[in-house]
Amino acid sequence: METAIRGRLSLSPNTVFNPKPGEKRSLCRGLCTNRGVLMAISTTGPSKGGGILEKPVIERTTPGRESEFDLRKSRKIAPPYRVMLHNDNYNKREYVVQVLMKVIPGMTLDNAVNIMQEAHYNGLAVVIICAQADAEEHCMQLRGNGLLSSIEPASGGC
Repeated sequence: METAIRGRLSLSPNTVFNPKPGEKRSLCRGLCTNRGVLMAISTTGPSKGGGILEKPVIERTTPGRESEFDLRKSRKIAPPYRVMLHNDNYNKREYVVQVLMKVIPGMTLDNAVNIMQEAHYNGLAVVIICAQADAEEHCMQLRGNGLLSSIEPASGGC
């Protein structure tokens, strides 16, 4: 199983390295530079030591698809934005409710009415809090339907 090549110990990939106590054989002779490499070893029996190195599993992604780690990382980095609805003296209340329900996914009649009422009485209302790209899209759709809308970072107080 072991072969000596130019005075160094060489093992085949399927070799089980199981030194006995006090034995001076080593996988690394001389200056060993791979000490920082972490390897997973699975033992082949109930005895101590020994084992076969298994091939590491490397996540591969197809072009245009991000890995799950990258998606989690981007969600943590991307700050949320508020879509704000401003009161205006031009649109009827019923129309504002209809537009909110059409433009914002999952918007219920009750939520749309509450948002419209808040904008009407206070001059401003939070429509939705979401990622910046979605907030910009919702804002443009609200404006495209004749409503006054803006976005702002949601990090500064809720």
